[in-house]
Amino acid sequence: MSNTIDFRLIRQLWMFLAVAEEQHFGNAALRLNMSKPPLTEQIKVLEQSLKLQLFERSRRGTQLSPAGAAILPAVRQFADQVERLERVVREVASGQSGVLHVGAVTSAMLETVPPMLEALKRAHPNLTVFVKEIDSVEAIPALEAGELDLAFARLDGEVGSGIATMPLAEDRLAVALPKGHALANLPRVRIRSLADESLVMSSRERSPVYFDLLTSVCRAHGFAPRILHEVRTITSQIAYVGCGQGVALVPSSMRKLAPENVVVRPLKERIMVVAATLAWNANRHHPMVDVAVAWLKNRGSHR
Repeated sequence: MSNTIDFRLIRQLWMFLAVAEEQHFGNAALRLNMSKPPLTEQIKVLEQSLKLQLFERSRRGTQLSPAGAAILPAVRQFADQVERLERVVREVASGQSGVLHVGAVTSAMLETVPPMLEALKRAHPNLTVFVKEIDSVEAIPALEAGELDLAFARLDGEVGSGIATMPLAEDRLAVALPKGHALANLPRVRIRSLADESLVMSSRERSPVYFDLLTSVCRAHGFAPRILHEVRTITSQIAYVGCGQGVALVPSSMRKLAPENVVVRPLKERIMVVAATLAWNANRHHPMVDVAVAWLKNRGSHR
């Protein structure tokens, strides 16, 4: 892999995007604040370096070639990322804002993350926040690599050198059922009544702590869970239930995501699950992480 950034290629891809969207070299040149001949020349250089014909030129105008159409989505995505990078660098350089990268499991994105971000933005209106949905197993590596500043995930035991954690609020365990299921009419469902049901579980590979907790809960109530599907997220569990692929043990907060053909009923037994644990890299000082941690601690003490 080359260690040198080819800024010429970046500029040429920006030109390609302008021509592709305008479908006219003259209009694209105006958009780029340059004249038409050098734009045409740079597109030819790009085509030669990629060994692809990107445009088909005719009296009707400029059209994308099949090869040009194939690379257009990736170039658009690249342009969006470059714009985001430019914005963040500009903001940080001018001291106008801090930047916070947050990763969270779905349930935390529903319950915990929104009020925290609202409070942070209220106190720091120029704060730039990027939120990314993650699986629990991704949290620690991303914090260690500096890709995330804060992570909300299901964690337990040793989490890694320098990684600080703080358990957050618990949520009561419930069961997601197809609307027409016999148990769906009950206000509360005994977990033992799920012994013969096909279960949709969040994959152990994605969230080992959560998977092991649910299987141990089932065994503690006298049965081994009959797992029909292991899926990527709790959101996927709800979706599978909606497609008639079984029932699912989920946190009660997931009722917010349930479509009309799925009902979420609390278990008769009061079984609590940790909605998420907050984690951050104590070896990388970030002032907004300190503010977020303090806000969450204060919020927890007032519950």
